[in-house]
Amino acid sequence: MAMSGAAGGRGRRRLGGMNEINVTPLIDVMLVLLVIFMVTAPLLTTGVQVDLPKVKSAPMQMDDAKLLVIITADEHVYLGKDEITASVEDKLKANARLQEEKELYVQADENVKYGAVLRVMAAARGAGVEKLGMITDPLVVK
Repeated sequence: MAMSGAAGGRGRRRLGGMNEINVTPLIDVMLVLLVIFMVTAPLLTTGVQVDLPKVKSAPMQMDDAKLLVIITADEHVYLGKDEITASVEDKLKANARLQEEKELYVQADENVKYGAVLRVMAAARGAGVEKLGMITDPLVVK
C-alpha cells in the first residue's frame, strides 16, 4: 500500500495557476520608456527664456566684463558703446570675444517693441550665441 501511494503521488500533476508574475517584460518596457524620456526631455525645454521688466527680485551680481547688447526705445541697437543697428547679426558674428564665450546679455528699454527685442535675440542665436540673458531693472523690495 505504501508503494501504491508513492507511485500515485508521483504521477499526479498540479492543475493550479502560476503564483508568480513574470516581471522581466515589464522591466524591459520601463527601461525603454526611461531611455525615450531621457532623450526627449532636453528637446522639450528649447525656447527663449524671458525675464520681464519690473520684477520683484534681488539684484543680480553682473560681471562688468560680460558682453551687453542695448536696445533703446527708438530701436537703436548697441554692442557696448558701438551702434550696430544696421547689421546686428553680421556685427555679432564678427565679434571674436562673442564667438569665443558664446554668451550675451540683452538690455532693452521698457518701451521698446517686443518684435525689436526678438529680432535682436534671433540675430544673436544666428551668430552662434548659446547663453542669452535678459537684464532688467529690479524693483527693490523693502
